[in-house]
Amino acid sequence: MLNRVILIGRLTKDPDMRYSPSGVACTTFTLAVDRPFTNSTGEREADFIPIVTWRQLAEACANHLRKGRLCAVEGRIQTRNYENNEGRRVYVTEIVADNVRFLERGENGNRGQGRSNDQFGDVWKTLDIGPDDLPF
Repeated sequence: MLNRVILIGRLTKDPDMRYSPSGVACTTFTLAVDRPFTNSTGEREADFIPIVTWRQLAEACANHLRKGRLCAVEGRIQTRNYENNEGRRVYVTEIVADNVRFLERGENGNRGQGRSNDQFGDVWKTLDIGPDDLPF
């Protein structure tokens, strides 16, 4: 069985980091992901997808991501439910990320990375690729 998701989108607001009672960091944020088509009025729509990160990745996301930043998220879909204060059952579907790539430079000029196996290291600092260089 396979449960894998890869998304690229922009944060709708700054990440929210909290700690569990046992001291484990957890950061949540919502990613706006454009749909690949326009609606009947010619406007592009987006899906707003909740993301959850844990431990060191949660701390990195809280420190480096901000509202509007472009990032790639890789993880799995998770569903859960609970009973709210009014006694109603609430169902939640979210992405639990195990890899987050920060695709835009931060205020301090570095791209930063979440937990990833980046085989290219600092090549992003030396490459100068413009839109005219891409074949598509």
